[in-house]
Amino acid sequence: MESNRIYEEEQTRLRETLGEITQQIDGIGGRYYGDNFLEQLLDVKREEDRVRLGLLQTEPYFGRLDFVEEKSDQSLPLYIGKRGMEDSRTGAPYIIDWRAPVASLFYTFTGGEEPVVYEAPEGPVGGEVLLKRNLSIRKQSLERVVDSYVRGGDNLGLSDEFLLYRLGEKKDNRLRDIVSTIQAEQDRIIRAPRLAALIIQGAAGSGKTTVALHRLAYLLYQYQGQVRPERMVIFAPNAMFLDYISGVLPELGVGDVRQATFTDWVMELLDKPKLLEKDDAEGKMWFSLGKSTEEQLDLAPGRRKGSLAFKDKLDQFIARYEADYLPEQEFEAWPGKVLAAAEITAWFRVEYRHYPLAPRRERLTARMNRWLEMALNEIADPKIRKERSKTAKQRMRTYVKRLGELDALKLYKQLFDELASESPDQANMPGAVPEAVVEQTRKNLKKSIVRQEDLAPLAWLHLAFHGTPAQKFDHVVLDEAQDVPPLQIEVLKACMNEASFTILGDLAQGIHAYRGIHRWEEFTSLFSSERCSYHELRQSYRSTMEIIEFANTILPFTDTLLPPAQPVFRSGEPVHVRQLADGEDRLSHIRNFIAGNEQGGMATIAVITRTEDESAQLHQALLDQGVEVSLIAEGQRGYRGGISVVPVHLTKGLEFDAVLLLDVDAGRYTSAPQDAKLLYVGCTRALHRLELVYQGERSPLVQSGSRAEE
Repeated sequence: MESNRIYEEEQTRLRETLGEITQQIDGIGGRYYGDNFLEQLLDVKREEDRVRLGLLQTEPYFGRLDFVEEKSDQSLPLYIGKRGMEDSRTGAPYIIDWRAPVASLFYTFTGGEEPVVYEAPEGPVGGEVLLKRNLSIRKQSLERVVDSYVRGGDNLGLSDEFLLYRLGEKKDNRLRDIVSTIQAEQDRIIRAPRLAALIIQGAAGSGKTTVALHRLAYLLYQYQGQVRPERMVIFAPNAMFLDYISGVLPELGVGDVRQATFTDWVMELLDKPKLLEKDDAEGKMWFSLGKSTEEQLDLAPGRRKGSLAFKDKLDQFIARYEADYLPEQEFEAWPGKVLAAAEITAWFRVEYRHYPLAPRRERLTARMNRWLEMALNEIADPKIRKERSKTAKQRMRTYVKRLGELDALKLYKQLFDELASESPDQANMPGAVPEAVVEQTRKNLKKSIVRQEDLAPLAWLHLAFHGTPAQKFDHVVLDEAQDVPPLQIEVLKACMNEASFTILGDLAQGIHAYRGIHRWEEFTSLFSSERCSYHELRQSYRSTMEIIEFANTILPFTDTLLPPAQPVFRSGEPVHVRQLADGEDRLSHIRNFIAGNEQGGMATIAVITRTEDESAQLHQALLDQGVEVSLIAEGQRGYRGGISVVPVHLTKGLEFDAVLLLDVDAGRYTSAPQDAKLLYVGCTRALHRLELVYQGERSPLVQSGSRAEE
């Protein structure tokens, strides 16, 4: 049979490839531990090759593309893998790196017999695709061969077969790379030019996070010498999410890219490791005012303090503070020895004017100390010199102390004290901070409480007075960006020589809208039109068609005006919505759900509650009954997989084979946009199975026409 012939052909190629890899590894030689610098550099290169080849041994490649260039009658099979490798005998490409220009055809070519073109460094290269083949290799074993295109064949539905096969796999506790199944619209984002801000609105399960990580790997390959991994950073919402995505870049052969939360980065910048207080309670408070969504968002402290209007307030404060910083007075070291105010001013405001205020302060202090040393050296009598030195140094300390500390937190407090004393006319001007926000912030700061919403303003103040870090960012990935204020983008732009961003999120999952954005235009306005592009990923690959269609019925309640997600044709079980009768044992139902899904082969199962307290109580109750279950809590730094109990707001970014959403009643999930976003997030975590349960009155977000009830 033809399929057997193809399989044997690929088995032979795999054996040859593994033999070539082994031969190259054996030829690398041993490590060098001597002191010769050139040999040390060569040893580093040899070790990089050893690691690359070692990774290739497990899964050498995942695709084959038979391509004939124009004006050529020779077709050579191009095998495409996560890393490239040359033939040890001829130096010709043996495995093509997925990031290479010709490999783009594997992702963008979707069928047809028309000529195709890819962009090579020397210019466009045209030709014809004869074959596109997907290969699944696990631990050196060929598991599956799927021809997604054969020139002259009917090719009906073949392009989806391998994708559905990979999507149907069970998940573990880590996000996986998608290099073997990158789709055309994802590939366009991955290979977009570096010096731009890409803003990606991605439906739940559209692969936006994975696309952003693959984009980093592509940029490092395509712009070698212009970007370095240690000057790239991924900002994610929490440490657990960072742990969840931590395996993707190493699997793609990329190391040293920093992964951090914005909170941790700011606290490191300010050198205040225990700065932040938990802010969920305050955020929710601003959504209990009985006002419309727009009014609530306008009043929310995070929206106000993260806005460009507040940046203007900060800049005005910075300008005033700098203008008044240097006292216009002379410095008298001892009676009769005076450094004129005009000379001090010239040093500070003319010679050092290009420096931020903190370095100017340091340089002025050093200059005055040098003047003082020279003046003391002119005194011949040691006794008099000692007496005057003591007097001068004391006066110098007093002078410098009068200049004031440049601590961002203290200056932030001073700013809000000034805002509190504004006249009614000033307080009512456009962009003014509402009195309630000012007073609440002052109360917090007096107690040394800093909220999430204060981090970007504090960082802006610090950068203004101390200058930007010496090592600028080459590229920034900002995940879950719908919960990020515009001022945070401005802070990060200040730490770059040229703006190079991948900004991604989903407005429908904006569960922290009280400090984030309401529309993507709030970000696109921060960049020039020629250096900013907006992309939508509507195709959802995570969940079954039934789960996505169910989640789409919640989407209109989110007040985002987003179109429905488009599921791939991967059908599964109906979504179950169950009403628990009064007196029915809720805990028994949860245990039965867990046991049934474990028997059904579900490797990761989540039981989702509305609040953290409910999660903690349920976790303990399940442990008491002998169920092996983990609790996902605020501040957690790792996700272990298996069975988890988790509050709905901490599920964002994660995915599970099976999900049980508890207490989906009218009290816990109202028709308000914030509740709709939370429920949408919870539902779209499920890959294969989803069940919602409630007691009493069902949530209005779950409409009768959108459920399969038993």
